[in-house]
Amino acid sequence: MTMMTGEQVSSGLKRLASAHRQELARGERFAFGENWRRYLRAIDEERIERAVESLKGMLEVESLAGRSFLDIGSGSGLFSLAARRLGARVLSFDYDPASVACTEELRRRYFASDDEWQVRTGSVLDREFLAGLGRFDIVYSWGVLHHTGDMWGALANVDGSVAEGGRLFIALYNDQGGASKRWKVVKRIYNGLPWPLRGPFAVLVYLPFELRRFLGYLLRGRPLGYLSYIRNYRKLRGMSWLRDYIDWIGGYPFEVSKPEEVFDFYRSRGYTLIKLRTCGPGDGCNEFVFERPTQRADVGESRR
Repeated sequence: MTMMTGEQVSSGLKRLASAHRQELARGERFAFGENWRRYLRAIDEERIERAVESLKGMLEVESLAGRSFLDIGSGSGLFSLAARRLGARVLSFDYDPASVACTEELRRRYFASDDEWQVRTGSVLDREFLAGLGRFDIVYSWGVLHHTGDMWGALANVDGSVAEGGRLFIALYNDQGGASKRWKVVKRIYNGLPWPLRGPFAVLVYLPFELRRFLGYLLRGRPLGYLSYIRNYRKLRGMSWLRDYIDWIGGYPFEVSKPEEVFDFYRSRGYTLIKLRTCGPGDGCNEFVFERPTQRADVGESRR
């Protein structure tokens, strides 16, 4: 493989940043990184521990010591941090420059000058970039690949990043049929609005859903249960109620899939489904943990 010079790397990063800015300006992409930047202020030990427990539960491990972990679309960097705390050697990357900055900030706060956690800028749709990273014991991408503009291409690309006997942990938006098509329109409108109007639009979109949720608690005689729901939202993977809602309304590009489609896609590539958690008929993400078969003995191939 031909190594790129520093000048070539710098030029490539500038092209990515320019493409990202143009997509934002045209309303073709949500500013995920800016949303994560605001979430970064809320990260504390409780949220970090929730993220750690989420990884342990889905991967069915107590430690990732001695394993390599690739975080595709690292966002805030929370789950890269969780993997590093579990002992993994971590490589994080994101397409959004602001998301890369968030991940670098978390690394600075908790693992400054740590050679076992690297942060880069790149696209999962860039096969050459992925090939240059090598293969990993754990490849993680939660709620990212459906925002690339080419979800099935991204799903095919990540296959090459999983080491033999390694695991692939992904989460993808559930296909709700007509409802998903309507949400796509909502997201497109949100990103086409001027910045000052996006907040009010998000409130108008979600107000009916939140009123219905509040009335549900009220009819059960538990009006304060709604406030508890919001306060305890962080217990779900350590995430933020407000940031997740903004991410959902604005998250664009937007693609969806059915659990069986994803299962068939990776089964045809020899993967075994280890764990599945669906959101039922809802508008959330279906979570999958696949294992890649071991086709040959480990010969000490580098994971980086």
